Amino acid sequence: MSDPSSSRSLTAYAALREAIMENALKPGTKLPEEDLGLHFGVSRTLIRAAIARLATEGLVDVGKTKSATVAQPSREEAEEAFEVRRMLEREVVRLVAGRWDESKHRTLLAQIEQERVASESGDHKLSVRLGAEFHILLAEMTGNTLLRRYVFEILGRTTLIIAVHGRPHPQDDSLAEHIALVEALRSGDTATADRLVDAHIAAVESRALPAAPPPEPEALADILTRFSRP
Repeated sequence: MSDPSSSRSLTAYAALREAIMENALKPGTKLPEEDLGLHFGVSRTLIRAAIARLATEGLVDVGKTKSATVAQPSREEAEEAFEVRRMLEREVVRLVAGRWDESKHRTLLAQIEQERVASESGDHKLSVRLGAEFHILLAEMTGNTLLRRYVFEILGRTTLIIAVHGRPHPQDDSLAEHIALVEALRSGDTATADRLVDAHIAAVESRALPAAPPPEPEALADILTRFSRP
């Protein structure tokens, strides 16, 4: 018999994660345990457990003397996350290519269609989340539970990074990249699939982390002060 309180705790975790992934809960938003407990009808202990799980996934920052907040990853943390994601997803593609069948093709095309509908309806946040779920589906198809877990966590982090550092953009490029990857897998062209997933993650990173603006030129007086010291 399932524990109702545990089920509500899982509901709280899933709702908070989805709200963060869709950028409804903005980076830096406070997550007070008491308010969340009242909303979800669970104890603060269970809310604390849900928040701890989100913190493990890099979606929430937990301080010792203040409420948890939605994480605000730095640019350096973002670059590290995408570096790990590229490595994981190349392995995902290699494993899926070796276990390919037509049911996988139908499942992935159905996911891409949902992403396309969300994009064309102008629901950018939903489209981004569905795009992330495409990669989670791929990871599930490897049959490797641990790899799926790592991909699930890194997708959460990079989706949050897009919310922090990126700008809204049409999903047409991402959709086309997903379709090309699926067709390469279907044709058994593992080398092309590996190249495509690497290029796709690099493109997502470039959209999420636009080039940093050049630093403001130093004021003339400040420059001369440095060179005028005895």
